[in-house]
Amino acid sequence: MLVPTSPRTPPSPGAADLDVDAVLAKLTTQEKISLLSGIDFWHTAAVPRLGIPSIRLSDGPNGVRGTRFFNSVPSSCLPCGTAIGATFDKALAREVGHLLGDEARAKGAHVVLGPTINIQRLALGGRGFESFSEDPALSGGLAAQYCAGLDDKGIAATPKHFVCNDMEHERMAVDVLVTKRALHEIYLTPFRLALAAGHVPAIMTSYSKVNGTHASESEYLLKEVLRGSWGFDGLVMSDWFGTYSTSEAVNAGLDLEMPGAARFRGAILNHALNANKVSIRAVNDRVRNVLKLVKRAMATGIPENAPEDELNRPEDRQLLRRMAADAVVLLKNEDSILPFVPTKSVAVIGPTSRIATYCGGGSASLNPYEAVTPWEGVEAQAKVPLSFAQGVYGHQMLPLLGKSMRNENGEVGFTLRMYNDPPTGPSTPSSPDTRPLLETRHVVDANMFFIDYSHPLMNKNGVWYADAEGTFTPTESSLYDFGLAVQGTARLYVDGELLIENVENQRLGTSFLGSGTVEETGSKTLVAGQTYRILVQWGCAKTSSLKVGNMVDFGHGGMRIGACRRLSPADGIAEAVEVAKTVDQVVLCVGLGGEWETEGEDRTTMALPPNTDDLVKAVLAANPNTVVVVQSGTPVSLPWLSNAKAVLQAWYGGNQTGHGIADVVFGTVNPAGKLPLTYPLRVEDHPAHFNYRSEAGRCLYGEDVYVGYRYFDRAGIEPVFPFGHGLSYTTFTLEGLTIEKTEGNNVNVSLTVTNTGSVTGSCTVQLYVSPPTWEPRQVPVVPQRPTQELRSFEKVHDLAAGVSTQITLVLDAVRDTSYWDETQDRWCSQQGVYGIKVGQSSRDDKAVGGSLTINETTYWEGLSP
Repeated sequence: MLVPTSPRTPPSPGAADLDVDAVLAKLTTQEKISLLSGIDFWHTAAVPRLGIPSIRLSDGPNGVRGTRFFNSVPSSCLPCGTAIGATFDKALAREVGHLLGDEARAKGAHVVLGPTINIQRLALGGRGFESFSEDPALSGGLAAQYCAGLDDKGIAATPKHFVCNDMEHERMAVDVLVTKRALHEIYLTPFRLALAAGHVPAIMTSYSKVNGTHASESEYLLKEVLRGSWGFDGLVMSDWFGTYSTSEAVNAGLDLEMPGAARFRGAILNHALNANKVSIRAVNDRVRNVLKLVKRAMATGIPENAPEDELNRPEDRQLLRRMAADAVVLLKNEDSILPFVPTKSVAVIGPTSRIATYCGGGSASLNPYEAVTPWEGVEAQAKVPLSFAQGVYGHQMLPLLGKSMRNENGEVGFTLRMYNDPPTGPSTPSSPDTRPLLETRHVVDANMFFIDYSHPLMNKNGVWYADAEGTFTPTESSLYDFGLAVQGTARLYVDGELLIENVENQRLGTSFLGSGTVEETGSKTLVAGQTYRILVQWGCAKTSSLKVGNMVDFGHGGMRIGACRRLSPADGIAEAVEVAKTVDQVVLCVGLGGEWETEGEDRTTMALPPNTDDLVKAVLAANPNTVVVVQSGTPVSLPWLSNAKAVLQAWYGGNQTGHGIADVVFGTVNPAGKLPLTYPLRVEDHPAHFNYRSEAGRCLYGEDVYVGYRYFDRAGIEPVFPFGHGLSYTTFTLEGLTIEKTEGNNVNVSLTVTNTGSVTGSCTVQLYVSPPTWEPRQVPVVPQRPTQELRSFEKVHDLAAGVSTQITLVLDAVRDTSYWDETQDRWCSQQGVYGIKVGQSSRDDKAVGGSLTINETTYWEGLSP
């Protein structure tokens, strides 16, 4: 398939003036060393006398944040990685890159830190939502187009995390023990496929050790595989605070330590040079790669330290909505109850119905231009007024209060005031705060992470304070719970009454990437319509005596303010049941979110939040004409599945989450998403279940190459939903398979796709290769291999009812029949007859098949044969 491209952004005039080798020769040793680490969280060092500018890097992977965690400039938030994986759409992945490229330009960023292409070994990974799939071919195929899309816009992609950064538990210290075969076949393959496409100028290393050595200082990974066998000549950077040595990392090939200021370079690297632990040649090699990336960045025309702007174009909103809808997977649709009829009565029920669950937590999260809730999406398309019931809550910490508050001008949000001096108590009209004010800001997001906050008049010792103040007017009289989690210290007051004190005897929790406290809570009965003054007085991280034990320094700290009306599960479920009985159709929204799936912490269970399953069972019993919409980045348990007629897996859908869900619910979009992950009945069904945490500082990848569907197929375990599964409002047939060898190693696998249903729809065609079957005593015997492996996929878009089309999937006869031969330490395509299966899922019983004969055994190395 030829993926559509857009014209590459032309180079800036004069950008080619940077002669890398000539400039390298003019640099002093100290200037060279300065270039090998960042100067802050997001920028590299400059050498003005030689015309070397500072360049800006920014998170991805699902949106470009810019340079600020706190009060950042809004951005386009894309659907999460697994959502993009669920599209199985290479052309869409390229469009993702184009949008990210334009967003990067708006944010003044030359380099995007993404895509994340690690492998989801298990459904519990805290960052599983960031990655595309459990399958390396799907991950690598999409990553290649994502990177190419950024390259079309002149922006550098940075696939991450190289390699085996597949869980969060003790992620900076754990030693991943993995066979070379699994390492190459499963975990390195997405990176290899992305690099083979030729649009990857930078790579980010993982936090973990791999077979005894941290990835950022592994000569095997960086020198032997990446730069040696694969011939990669781009830049290798550390993950943030993922550099652990000086000499070892420089000698292995780690070019850039991030973030700055340097911890392992600077004066320490100068000392290592003088001690001959690092050669000047090694330093020159590292600097050369930095300069090449700088030269590439200069060609974008993005100026040094550019201002950060919003983009938010109408065409981008349309693309984000299409992406959100295209990612939705129709898991089940008994009696064809979907799509719903917009003129019939509808209730929207559930914990995530009025919350925009648009992304997971951690460094992938960002401030979106907008975040459309499922309620808003359904309301926009329904032709009758909606009914609503909360049912139960699904939060881990209390919902953020910011959007429910008002500042002194009546604007949504609250006022944040910064000071050098500590408070003496809550201010009142009769006793105003007289501390000298650093600055005042209007803030809406009540989850404030001050990593990158600075002020020229701040105390030189970095100790400072902030007051967050606004009003809250409840719409219902009830008991309200308030919550306060901090990295630092804080007190929360309601109308001058101290409700929460999070200062002494603090308890370490998961907030602020594991550097903050648990959420301390307090409650107060509030009267509907009455306005209450909310005040939080906060002190920075240095005011806390809490021992974190985290290797990462998150600077100033942060505070998180939450609140909601107290709701007993029994009362909430009873109300939801009564509402469900009164309508023709129910959209029941459940799932996880950025608190449950987040960087720094793995889940301990596949279960939905407490009381959710009870709500689903009760609503399904009250109204069978219910679609359950599940939002999560990885699989969750569905104990009520047999009672549900319709289930959608909607992931985290980005800015347009609610519209994307509603488009599928009402049939504006015919669902075409496919599961990029196997949906198991129980977490125990995964072979990685026994080896998914750091124990004694190591984690054994005991499932070897049998990751995801590879294990379920080999072990004969029936999943709830197989890899590649996804229904449609129409039906398709595949027939007329032909297999033809063409020039070189190319093999064309052609077939006819027919829409046999009544509406237009898109069909994802998946090609699996099975290993040869050997007769007894025949030598050599191929080692045990997965029953089948995805090797190619194509998406047929918008095929009209009754229409047929022919498609061709292209295989590389050598590459796509190969396994990693540990006796030869290279790839091997073994002589034999391989099975070819083309279907609409990994377990499609109507798949069409054939065979491919490989006449001779071939060994090979590198990115491709």
